[in-house]
Amino acid sequence: MTVQDSVSVQALAARLRPGFTLGVASAAFQIEGGLDAGGRGPSGWDAFAEKPGNILHGHSPAVACDHYNRAAEDVGLMRELGIDSYRFSISWPRVQPEGTGPFNAAGLDFYDRLIDQLLAAGISPMATLYHWDTPLPLEHRGGWMNRTTAERFAEYSAAAGKRFGDRVAQWVTLNEPASVTLNGYALGTHAPGHGLLFDALPSVHHQLLGHGLAVQALRAEGVSGAVGVSNLHSPVRPASGSVSDRLLARVFDLLLNRLYADPILLGRFPGPPLIARPWFRSLRSIPDADLATIHQPLDFYGVNYYYPVRVATGRGVDSPTGDAEAMLKVPFHLAAFPEYEHTGFGWPVAPDHLGVLLRELKDRYGAALPPLFITESGASFPEPDRVTGPIPDAGRISYLAAHLREAVEATSAGGIAHDVELLGYYVWTLMDNFEWAAGYSQRFGLVHVDFDTQQRTPKESYYWYQALARARGPRSI
Repeated sequence: MTVQDSVSVQALAARLRPGFTLGVASAAFQIEGGLDAGGRGPSGWDAFAEKPGNILHGHSPAVACDHYNRAAEDVGLMRELGIDSYRFSISWPRVQPEGTGPFNAAGLDFYDRLIDQLLAAGISPMATLYHWDTPLPLEHRGGWMNRTTAERFAEYSAAAGKRFGDRVAQWVTLNEPASVTLNGYALGTHAPGHGLLFDALPSVHHQLLGHGLAVQALRAEGVSGAVGVSNLHSPVRPASGSVSDRLLARVFDLLLNRLYADPILLGRFPGPPLIARPWFRSLRSIPDADLATIHQPLDFYGVNYYYPVRVATGRGVDSPTGDAEAMLKVPFHLAAFPEYEHTGFGWPVAPDHLGVLLRELKDRYGAALPPLFITESGASFPEPDRVTGPIPDAGRISYLAAHLREAVEATSAGGIAHDVELLGYYVWTLMDNFEWAAGYSQRFGLVHVDFDTQQRTPKESYYWYQALARARGPRSI
């Protein structure tokens, strides 16, 4: 680390409020592997990945980072990193292979050990109940297009709460329901691979119902930890001042942001513009009882922020999210941000929009907005498959420093979102992993993983984050 980096670490550390959480995040399917180990059943993502053409370069998630067998080593890396909290996800098909019926003792024991290892290392566990790995038998019955999946999710959540509720500090019910609906059911670029477009909207209703039922189930089990949810959020802007661009930007803002946060925080679905109402017809008649279930009091709200979105009229695939053929069937596309630098995924590096997003959330939800965590924020960059020492990933250090600084300054006195209570920031991610449809081509980790040997090698960003954690002085968990 250079003298300049050291100075920036000290300055940023001085801005962190006492008790502000520094963490890292991961997802079970992306790191665990072990489909044939410990009784894990297949998920919808396993089936999706087996179909030729769905995963870049035909990469397989079967082993991933082998975290199922290397969890103790990975907890050791986090202990040395000096973080306060680890946000991990519990694999539903590992705990309940069929998505209904008997629970798998070996799967429950794995997370028991992981939680105990974290606590022994002084790391607070944040457990996500659903990070996209739907048990395959439930996916065959319609997945989140089927209302009964929400009911099965509540049963699984109750079992997790009963087993781990005395030790988990925070519970996240769902991770990014917007991504599940948009990528999985509307565009078909993620599991389960359906291109339903606006006909995918029942999956919104059922995921949110599952969230509400899970909150009730956790609290009925008497969990001691805080309960919340995490969703992807982005400021959405029209590509121009034209009427059509502005109208379609409003529509996409509903699809990405408001269809999820409004029911959770306000107890109602937002009304679309008049001309777009036919697209949202499946959400017109949600029972009041379901809305009441969805609208549970929360202890925190998780925001996953990566980049802003720009919407332009017309069909096209000029988008930071990929080239889904289904996008050619809608009258808008996501336009590029040539004025910003870009990550390896082609995502614009725009930390200034994070403060804007926090301001928008507070303006939109007011007193109904709970305290926030940034539950994911990070970037991928091109890196070699094999290394002999720490990678000098200056781009990632710059990204994390700028985004964390923006989050803290925006929510400090005089900041653009000074009235938002921000509790912490979780880096995506601890280590390079299986990046969904992109396979192993996108490396987001603070730790490099050689996927042939499973060798872990901390990058320079790991040591930067370690220095930041240490510069704060004594930790408080």
